[in-house]
Amino acid sequence: VIADNASVMARNPAAMALFDKTELSLGFESITSMIEVSDAEYNINGNPVPVANTDDVGDTSIAPNIHLIVPVNDKFAWGVNAYSNFGTKTEFDDSYTAAEYGGLTDVQSINFGLAGSYRLNEQWSFGAGLDLIYGQGTMKRETSAALGVASGGLVPAGTTLVDVDEADGWAVGFNLGAVYELDENNRFGLAYRYSPEITAKDDKGQEITLPLPDIAEFSGYHKIEDTKFAVHYSVQWIGWGAFDQIDFDNLQGSPLGSTYAKQYQWQDGWHYAIGGTYYLNSDWTLRAGYMYDTSAQDELTSISVPDSDRQWFSAGFTYHIDTVSNVDFGFTYLMGDDVDVSETTPIAPGLSTGVNATTHADAILMGLQYSRSF
Repeated sequence: VIADNASVMARNPAAMALFDKTELSLGFESITSMIEVSDAEYNINGNPVPVANTDDVGDTSIAPNIHLIVPVNDKFAWGVNAYSNFGTKTEFDDSYTAAEYGGLTDVQSINFGLAGSYRLNEQWSFGAGLDLIYGQGTMKRETSAALGVASGGLVPAGTTLVDVDEADGWAVGFNLGAVYELDENNRFGLAYRYSPEITAKDDKGQEITLPLPDIAEFSGYHKIEDTKFAVHYSVQWIGWGAFDQIDFDNLQGSPLGSTYAKQYQWQDGWHYAIGGTYYLNSDWTLRAGYMYDTSAQDELTSISVPDSDRQWFSAGFTYHIDTVSNVDFGFTYLMGDDVDVSETTPIAPGLSTGVNATTHADAILMGLQYSRSF
């Protein structure tokens, strides 16, 4: 609800009513995850097998975005955008001992949005939007060499458990928002986003079903009178409780069967964020912020999608090129906690494996954006 460029429409469509000129923002964000899996113990029917520590599970991904807001008059505005809300990628080395729990996990979604806003009066504005969501998922799992030996060749090393490669699909969601302005320096926002379940299919006809969470957020912005400072904050609820399992259909040649459900049983998460802005001069605006983010994982945990309570430390700036254009840069260091993980997988009748380990996930996020008024 700071609403200083067009990207605000991705969080709250009602904030489009705060602009009196056409606004364009485009940019990208890089996300580098640093994931460690340590103190792991792999077991086959309860018999332990040592596992080496690994710290190269994470990866770097790029998420581009573009947002356009077009005021029609002093009451109505419309906008279009494209960006990503969700994504994760982990990739274990092919030689990882607990192979059934490593492999490749690469899931992402891209949101194409159309939204409108209406200013009711000087205090209240409302907005709504339609989201066309493209989802893509790759998940690959194979059995370990140790399992091939222990099973007496019943399940040979490298037997494919899951091999869904670049499955994709589409779904439709929506978002709603409201903004209340006390005055030009103080305002509040409330927004809700409905995210659908996406079923994606690969070239072999295999399907993966991904349940995405709904999101609700309350936010506030307050510029302190007669100063160059502003404070802003938000509380966000993420409905990760919907992420109960990933369903696989039409699997080919897997001992798990043609239909398989990987259980996750996540819980709803919360973000608590506070930040400050310093309007240094006509050229530079400086920002810093902190967020505490609660874990989505509950009793069931996973080394392939590690999660924990997290702290986010952020800083950034806006450089005003001229009166109608600017560049934003942001940097975030995300610190996770150590989490004890325990997973099991039934491979065949009378044959199962498990892994116990400690995971730790940090991340670095950097964003660059150009904005212009017309």
